[in-house]
Amino acid sequence: MSAVPPPRVLTVAGSDSGGGAGIQADLKTMLALGVHGMSVITAVTAQNSLGVQGTWELPVEAVRAQFRSVVDDIGVQAVKTGMLSSPELVAAVAELLAGVDAPVVVDPVGVSKHGDTLLAHEAVEAVRTLLLPRATVATPNLDEVAQLTGIVVEDESGMRRAADAILALGPRWVLIKGGHLATSGQAVDLLCDGSRESRLRAARYDNRHTHGTGCTLASAIAARLACGDDVPDAVHAAKHYVTGAIQHGFPLGAGIGPVDHAWASPGMAKGRFTVR
Repeated sequence: MSAVPPPRVLTVAGSDSGGGAGIQADLKTMLALGVHGMSVITAVTAQNSLGVQGTWELPVEAVRAQFRSVVDDIGVQAVKTGMLSSPELVAAVAELLAGVDAPVVVDPVGVSKHGDTLLAHEAVEAVRTLLLPRATVATPNLDEVAQLTGIVVEDESGMRRAADAILALGPRWVLIKGGHLATSGQAVDLLCDGSRESRLRAARYDNRHTHGTGCTLASAIAARLACGDDVPDAVHAAKHYVTGAIQHGFPLGAGIGPVDHAWASPGMAKGRFTVR
């Protein structure tokens, strides 16, 4: 008897050698949420809990070959994009996505958790004009909103203005991530398609180990879309998953540790690790 394959999700992103963000976080998230994760690596980073020590972009030809290899044979039911550091890579990926009949989640990665630049200044316009119009959902944080639109959000009241500015660039939905806002005890995000909006509120945990949060959230949305959720349901489920992952984030190395992608897995929740 042949097994039925799980939903398939493709991540197009950079590699994080420390395992907390990028391709590694994406694939861990997809596994945790019951989908089959596949990858197109756009760049290799030397990265740990302290920051990014080096970045090497892959040639556009290598990115195209990985994408075609997976999509033409295996197929995809959702795509998530992350680190695309140059205008050439952004343009190539946008062109590839134009031929895919599946929802696309665009995480417009601009800087790392440690403040290291991951998107070249000259690539920002390509993200605005080529990549965001391909997005079913775009998931910028407040720094990325400022980078893409010039709008600085200082409190919750400014989030709708930011959403409208991102939507004007072409995505069908936008999730403005408000985790950096100084709200009292809550992490507030705004989901909007121009006519409908909802504010997603979750407990804010006093845990500095949050490396990979953005990658994890975008990948969780893509996983749920591949499973058949509509956008609001997918985003709400992803918000729940990433909130638990943040709550259980753990120390690793001398700096900022990762979120715990396995927090909801039986026998793998934070506090159940045994060192021998």
